[in-house]
Amino acid sequence: MSEANNKNLPRDTFLYLLAIITLVVVAVGFGMAVFNYIDFYFPDPATDYYRSASSYEGAIRQAMAMLIVVFPVFFWVSRFLRKDVRLHPEKKELKIRKWLLYLTLFAAALVIIGDFVTVVNNFLRGELTTRFALKALTIFFISGSVFYYYLAQLKEKGSGTLFLKYLTPFIVAVVIAAVGWGFAVIGSPFAQREKRFDEKRVQDLQTIQNQIIYYWQSKQSLPLILSDLEDTISGFKVPLDSQSGEEYEYSVSRGDEVGFELCAVFNNSDISGVETNVVVKPVAPRGEYYTNENWQHDAGRYCFERTIDPDLYPSIKQK
Repeated sequence: MSEANNKNLPRDTFLYLLAIITLVVVAVGFGMAVFNYIDFYFPDPATDYYRSASSYEGAIRQAMAMLIVVFPVFFWVSRFLRKDVRLHPEKKELKIRKWLLYLTLFAAALVIIGDFVTVVNNFLRGELTTRFALKALTIFFISGSVFYYYLAQLKEKGSGTLFLKYLTPFIVAVVIAAVGWGFAVIGSPFAQREKRFDEKRVQDLQTIQNQIIYYWQSKQSLPLILSDLEDTISGFKVPLDSQSGEEYEYSVSRGDEVGFELCAVFNNSDISGVETNVVVKPVAPRGEYYTNENWQHDAGRYCFERTIDPDLYPSIKQK
């Protein structure tokens, strides 16, 4: 080997190690993304009975971030190493190169085996056959692509090298499609931000509602205005709309029943079919009507009517 190649050996070792790490991250991220897409589009009533559609978003965002950040690094490192081998064909026979390529395959195999064990375990727990089959196909795609890509590099001859030229852009296209699919499921970052504001509004209204109920149990009357709930001893302060900074609307219902109304202005609707009057329905897959069924809202100004049952919420003094 030439002296220049000897000098580049530490650099090449570092790059091969970087390729191993990024490959593992990409394989995990791609599998995580596709698995969650499959679970999202093929909900299983046996396992996802109380799981809401939004519960998939965190894992999908994490997987997308892994692919967006790490895959370009993996692609650049792999392409750089392949070009370097073409410029210096003698590097093909380096033992350190072959060791690192086999180490890459070993690391990828561990990840793939772990994923497949998880998939089989879920299947044995009674997961839908469709979900199991799709996840198994995903693992076979990942394993087949990884093993063929690196085994072809070890051989680098014949029709395998030609096929490798077509495999690389195909893998790039699949990863881009996986990221794009994620945006289709969870929406753009701007849509996510609006959704976070809406979720915060619901949390605020839930907190206010709990304080109103506690106020009722303590005094057997409803507060006239929300500021009556504030307590310097407990430190409770009525939250404001985090996006607009405005106060939430509150009013006491008129009639024989003890009731009140809380209103807020929402960015988006989380009601299936954008219904204006929500009727409580049986629990559906992905929990559309279970998670926050009492807090589903349409876009724009939306009010929640509440009635306090004295039997369910008796006076604290009577307890």
